[in-house]
Amino acid sequence: MVFDGHSDLLYDVTRRRLAGEDHVLERCHLDRLRHGGVEGLVLALWTSAAGGETFWKDVRPTRTDADRMEIMMACARSEFAECPWLAIVRTAGEAERARSEGKLYAFLAIEGMAAIGEDLGGIDLCHAFGARIGMLTWNEENCLATGAGGDPYSGLTDLGRQAVRRMWDLGMLADVSHLNDGGFGDVIKLAHGPVIASHSNCRALCDVRRNLTDDQLRAIRDTGGVVGLNVHHAFVHADPARQTAKTLAYHAAHMAEVMGVEHVACGFDFCEFMGPGNEGADGLENCAHIQNLFYWLEELGMSAREREMIARENFLRVLA
Repeated sequence: MVFDGHSDLLYDVTRRRLAGEDHVLERCHLDRLRHGGVEGLVLALWTSAAGGETFWKDVRPTRTDADRMEIMMACARSEFAECPWLAIVRTAGEAERARSEGKLYAFLAIEGMAAIGEDLGGIDLCHAFGARIGMLTWNEENCLATGAGGDPYSGLTDLGRQAVRRMWDLGMLADVSHLNDGGFGDVIKLAHGPVIASHSNCRALCDVRRNLTDDQLRAIRDTGGVVGLNVHHAFVHADPARQTAKTLAYHAAHMAEVMGVEHVACGFDFCEFMGPGNEGADGLENCAHIQNLFYWLEELGMSAREREMIARENFLRVLA
């Protein structure tokens, strides 16, 4: 069984509910989740990309990131009310209870905090909604930090440093997957607990900003955190012919060598439902194909125990 540490299914839920649909998770995604062996996942609220590449361009009125966040939260609440088979949890203990009852379980995350603006009270609202994980940015620059799409060297703003401290105080994990390198370093300096990169791969194998250097992998290890393997084709290999489940397994092996296998996890970021350009690697086209990765991990010589750690235990440990 697998715990997926990063999922954008609430994007699809919001898009479809605003178009008049209901029971989106059950109708459109549940069978694939079960086929892939997913027992639990992190559902992220992502509203930062409001331009022409997302459905938000057609939603009125959505003047601000805060507007979009409010709409997405409302859609999520309505969807959860229709899912008796799904438990929204905050701790690994709650997740285990849900699992024992035969339910799928979900933690909540905020993917980019542009919506809070300059009011750190917004972090409290995110926490009250149920979020256990918070990213300061998506790929954009906001009042808190700069994402991977911007200047790689700028660090956190003063407000961003306050935001990280506020997350620690609330028991929220800081997620650095979309931060630039400068912001990454600042979060590590502020850490007094696990830091995670929920959906990033290795820059040594695929040199893109969204992936992590070996030094960054070791820095996350030293906090007790984890890094979740990402299926997005462009983060697996520069050569399209090598954007495969097998190559992603090599990322896992490299992480295990650099950090130790106890810091390698899953954060698949399946986004095929967002349209062209969001494809997963070959063999990992959607969550129904997750077991293909574990086939290749076994082929690379990982033991059943190591595969179980990567599949679920490592990420759940930091969510205890």
